Amino acid sequence: MIFAVPILLAIFCMAGAQAAPTGAQTAPANPMALKQADAAFHAGLAAAQSGDLAAARDDFQRVVELAPEIPEGHSALGSILLQLGQPAQAIAELETALTARPDDRSAQSNLAVAYEQTRAYEKSLNLFKSLDGDAADPLSAAALISYVRALAATGQGDLALARMQKAVSENSGDATLHDALGSLEAQRQDWPNAEIQFTAAIGLDAGFGDAHEHLGVTLIAEQRLAEAIRELTAATQLSPRNPAVFLELGKALAANGEDEKAAPALQKAVELAPDVLDAKYQLALVLQRLGQNSQAIPLFRQVVEAQPRNAPALTNLALALVQTGKSKEAVPLYRRAIAEAPKDPLVHQDLGVAYLQESDLDDAITEFRAGLQFAPDSYELHYNLGFALKLKDDLPAATGELQLAENLNPQSPDPPYTLGILNMQAGRFDEAVRQLNLALQLRPGNGDAWAILGSVYKQQNDLPNAERALREAVRLLPDQPGAHITLAGVLAAQGKKDESAAERKTAADLTRAATNRQRAMFAANTGKLLLQQGNLPEAIDRFQEALGSDPNYLDARRGLADALTRAGRTAEAEAERQKIAAIEKAQSPSP
Repeated sequence: MIFAVPILLAIFCMAGAQAAPTGAQTAPANPMALKQADAAFHAGLAAAQSGDLAAARDDFQRVVELAPEIPEGHSALGSILLQLGQPAQAIAELETALTARPDDRSAQSNLAVAYEQTRAYEKSLNLFKSLDGDAADPLSAAALISYVRALAATGQGDLALARMQKAVSENSGDATLHDALGSLEAQRQDWPNAEIQFTAAIGLDAGFGDAHEHLGVTLIAEQRLAEAIRELTAATQLSPRNPAVFLELGKALAANGEDEKAAPALQKAVELAPDVLDAKYQLALVLQRLGQNSQAIPLFRQVVEAQPRNAPALTNLALALVQTGKSKEAVPLYRRAIAEAPKDPLVHQDLGVAYLQESDLDDAITEFRAGLQFAPDSYELHYNLGFALKLKDDLPAATGELQLAENLNPQSPDPPYTLGILNMQAGRFDEAVRQLNLALQLRPGNGDAWAILGSVYKQQNDLPNAERALREAVRLLPDQPGAHITLAGVLAAQGKKDESAAERKTAADLTRAATNRQRAMFAANTGKLLLQQGNLPEAIDRFQEALGSDPNYLDARRGLADALTRAGRTAEAEAERQKIAAIEKAQSPSP
C-alpha cells in the first residue's frame, strides 16, 4: 500500500519585513504600481504567517500582476499555491521566479516538490540532487520526504530507504521523518519495521493523524484488526475531514464483522469524497450484507457506470437486484460479468440462481454445470444443481447431486432436508425420516421440516411420533393452518376427539384470517393507487373496505389516515392515528 505523506511547506522567509521586494532585473515602470506591489507583498506575507493561505494567494497574485518582473512575487505565489494543493499552478510561478533568479534555493526546493507532486519525477530528482548534501543549508524535512518519494516512484527504493534512514538517524525527534520511513517500509511490506516507525512517530506527536492512519493500515496487514480499529478511530478524531481515514476504518470494521459500525464510517467517507468509487463500493457491500439492498443498488450502479468491466461490481449489483426480486434486470449484468471472468464459478452460480428466480430451469442448470467445470467440489453448486433438477422432476439426477452436496458439507441442513422431501415424494418413507431428522439435528428451528416429518410419520402410521413432530411444527409456525390440519387428523386417529376439534377450529380461524388479510391487502393496494391519483373519495372507500376485512391491517389504517388528512377530515384522521398507536402497542412484544 502506498502511503500519502503530507508535505508541509513553509513560505519563503523573506528578510527585511520593511523592505520592498528586491531582485528585479528592471524596476517597474510605474512607481505607483511598485508601491502597491510592495503593500500587497507585505499583506500577503502577514496573511501567510497567520495561516490565511487564500488571502495570501490573492495578495501575491496582485503582486505579480502589478510587478511581474520581480521574482520574489512569483516565488511567494508559487509557494502558497503549493501549500493550497495546486502544484501545477505553482510550477509556472516558480519556474518564472527561477528564470529571473536561478540561484534561489527556496524556489528550487519548492519547484522540486511541485514536480514530484505532479509526477514529473526526473525533473524533481534533478533539482533535489543538486540541493541535497549542502550541510550549510540542508533540505527541510518536508522537502526531503518529497525527494525520497520521487526516488521510490522511479524504482530507486533501496536508495530512498537508505536516504530516509539517514535522515531519521540525524533527526530522530522529527515525527514526520519516522512516518515517512514507515511508509517506505510499508511499501516494501516490511510490516514489523513499518509498525516500529509509525509507533515512534505517534510517540513523538500523539496528535499526528496520518501516523495513526498508517499504523492502523499496517495493523490490518498484520491481521490485528482490533488494534487497527483503535488507531483508525483515533485518526478520524484527529483528521475529521480526511475521507481516506474513514474509508480505512470502514474496511477494518467490515473485515472484523462489524458491518453496523462500518456503514456510518463508510458513509462519512462518501460524503467527504463523493468521487471516490472505492468508498461507494465498500459502503454498498456493507449495506448489502446488512440486507439493505435498495440502498446498495444505486451505489453499485455508480461503480459499474464508471467501471463497466469491473466483474465483482457487476456481480454484486446483479446479486442485489436478485435479492430485491429483480432477477430479470440481473441476468444481463451477470452475463457481462461472465464475459470478464468466464472461469469464475461464483458468477456462474449466481447467474443460475437468477435464472431459478425467473423459473428458467434449463438455463439455471446450464450455469450450475458450467460453474462445476471450474469448481467440481463446490457444495453450493452441487446443491443448487440438485435443487434445479428436482424442480425439473429429474429425481434420480437431483438425488445424486444432493447426495454429493451432503457429502461435501455434512454440516449443512439443506441437502438432507431436500433429500427428505425427495424421498417422501418417491414413497421411501424410512429414508425420508432419516434425512429429515438429520436436517432437524442441524437446524431444529425449521418448522416446515417438522411439519413434513410429521406427515411422513403419519404415512407410516407412527402416530405418536407424528403428533410429536406436528406439535413442534405448530409451536414454531403457530399462524400456518396446514400443520394444525394435519395434527387434527393425527389426533383424531388416536381417538383424541376434543383436541382434534380444537386444532381444526384453530386451522379454520387461521384460514379465515389469511383470506381476510388477502382481501384487505388487495383493497388497501387499490386505495394507495387511487390516493396517488388524487381520487380521495374512492381511496377512502377502499381503505375502509380493507379494514372491514381486517381491522388490524396497519397499512390500510395508515392509508386511511393519510387520505382523510388530505381530504381535510382532520378529526377522523387523528382518530385513525390513535387506533394505529393502540394496535402497535398491542402487537409489540412485552418487555
